[in-house]
Amino acid sequence: MEPPKLTHVVLVSSPGLGHLIPVIELAKRFVLLHNFKVTVIAVTSKTSPAEAQILNSLLTPSLCHLIDIPSPDINALVAQNDAVVTRLCVVMSEAKLAIRSILSEITPLPSAVIVDLFSTETIPIAREVEGQYVDQTEPIKIPGCKPVRPENVFEPMQDRNDRQYTEYLKIGKGILQSDGVLVNTWEELQREELEALREGGSLSEALNMKIPVYAVGPLVREPELETNSSTESLVTWLDQQPSQSVVYVSFGSGGTISSEQMKELAWGLELSEQRFLWVVRPPIEGIADAAFFTTGSSGIDEVAKYLPDGFVSRTREVGLLVPDWAQQVTILSHRSIGGFLSHCGWGSTLESITNGVPLIAWPLYAEQRMNAALLAEELGVAVRPRVLPTKKVVHREEIAEMVRKVIEGVESVKGNRLRERAKEVQQSSMKALSKGGSSLVSLSQVANKISG
Repeated sequence: MEPPKLTHVVLVSSPGLGHLIPVIELAKRFVLLHNFKVTVIAVTSKTSPAEAQILNSLLTPSLCHLIDIPSPDINALVAQNDAVVTRLCVVMSEAKLAIRSILSEITPLPSAVIVDLFSTETIPIAREVEGQYVDQTEPIKIPGCKPVRPENVFEPMQDRNDRQYTEYLKIGKGILQSDGVLVNTWEELQREELEALREGGSLSEALNMKIPVYAVGPLVREPELETNSSTESLVTWLDQQPSQSVVYVSFGSGGTISSEQMKELAWGLELSEQRFLWVVRPPIEGIADAAFFTTGSSGIDEVAKYLPDGFVSRTREVGLLVPDWAQQVTILSHRSIGGFLSHCGWGSTLESITNGVPLIAWPLYAEQRMNAALLAEELGVAVRPRVLPTKKVVHREEIAEMVRKVIEGVESVKGNRLRERAKEVQQSSMKALSKGGSSLVSLSQVANKISG
């Protein structure tokens, strides 16, 4: 039988005996009457002997874990004649970073955080440590949207203790201060979500968001008119391949995979017996977005040494390896491309579906898990591995199976449906960008609002 779960309560006190004493007494009662583990975070003045004596009552005998935060220096932030209430509020505001750091590292995870009147700015911080979205077992319900499985939550929201979580919340708050939101999608693709986000919608009400939302996408590049010698040779190779016979493999401008996964991917492509064009870069262990700021810095000789022995020579007739970077829209718009093994960045996603190309969804970081779920589960234009590629190595047999499913669509009901849906979505995007289409109408509304 498992031991009973320990209940851990954190109490936060601002400076002053009138605040500290009730916090201390409440802490004692939780310990003595309910056998709780209690941590007291006290922001102290360091100028009151009585305050020090009260704190010692917790330590002798030892009842609670005490964390003493010396009062921050606020002399530059307040005037000499400012009232005590003003000074207390500024002190606790300046102490937030220290409190956040403590709460993010404290173990076990608190069952509750109780604050005094002047510590209410701690409440949003406490919300951050309630538990991780990814630790939940049930799909997360978002008003107006389909439930999201915890493992597919946008990466910055997965770990409340990571700085990117805090930075992402700042982005969200900034959006709410704007006069409007332009979204790189179109009405027909995500009508339900857009209606929920607009004023009066269930998600908008939950966020108290009262600003207009304009769907102005897809915003994608046109195929490049000017090409260099490497692009010309690539297009020449594509011209020699049958229609819709090539799977294009690329993890975007920043995506990287491990050495083991790279070998399995190579074996999977070879086992599938399908044609492929692979934008390949050296593997990097444990960091899925490691190439974000260095794209275009590798050569084919450097990456070939990470591939299985003999892979390049064995696949020479059916595969083309491109080091690091390629003109993606030119590739995806080519008639010979039949599928795209993609990291599911939104830009790549739009470039694929606006060209009617079905996908093998291989999410790595950022919002890509959510995009992959949208593509596979809602739009029906993608297949995806049975496990997240960032959690476990996807093996060659499954890779070969997915490649065949997408490319051999003519002989597979599933493949046929993927291709049909991709073509339907492509037509939808073209309609949105045609004269009188939803996206051009939305853009006109934005332009009219700007010009006044």
